[in-house]
Amino acid sequence: MVVQIELTDAEIDRVFQALAAATRRDILRRTIEAECSVSVLARDYDMSFAAVQKHIAVLEAAGLVIKRAEGRERLVRADPMMIARARALLDRYEALWRARIDRLDALLASASDEEPTEGG
Repeated sequence: MVVQIELTDAEIDRVFQALAAATRRDILRRTIEAECSVSVLARDYDMSFAAVQKHIAVLEAAGLVIKRAEGRERLVRADPMMIARARALLDRYEALWRARIDRLDALLASASDEEPTEGG
């Protein structure tokens, strides 16, 4: 089995669009902690059941959650593999910025070492 690590541009767009809404981030947090039914999730939001279902659909389209049927209930759980892939992307961005900051620090340190001292 081949596991895809890199996210495509379309996947990146869907993940960040899904995470742009506070309600979806909260649903993701709750489903990381435990699998929940859609009806249990919907009880905690001041919106219609259909609106919560739409939020879940956005998360599902992004691959961040998996929805499955169990009898009449629809259960939702976070997909740790997709979350790990998104985190890996953010880790790469962080590494790029840290490398840039390290180069800037080195440049500033060498510039200050070259400055003439007073009286010299």
